[in-house]
Amino acid sequence: MKQAFSIEEVKQEIQQTGVTLLFIGSETCSVCHSLLPQVEKVSSKYPSLSSVRVKAEDAREVAGEFSVLTVPVVLLFIEGKEVYRKARFVPIGELDGQIAKLISSV
Repeated sequence: MKQAFSIEEVKQEIQQTGVTLLFIGSETCSVCHSLLPQVEKVSSKYPSLSSVRVKAEDAREVAGEFSVLTVPVVLLFIEGKEVYRKARFVPIGELDGQIAKLISSV
């Protein structure tokens, strides 16, 4: 999973790839620390999926751009458009299913 440090990096990744997973977390968030490895494991199953993580404290404008009110947040984009959003508690099985569905449609 690539790490981004600015809104520009995030936007560029979303625009350049077919299906993108964006994980927004925080260094001080215990839920983020436990969820990130699970999200990384699921995303690694899909080589055509671009996955990006960003720490809210590194790029505060990312939270504003994507209307993030709490962390962690997992967003999925297909061809630049947001198609899936889960915040705080992300069901990993559901996320895996959504990624599989999106990958097969591209």
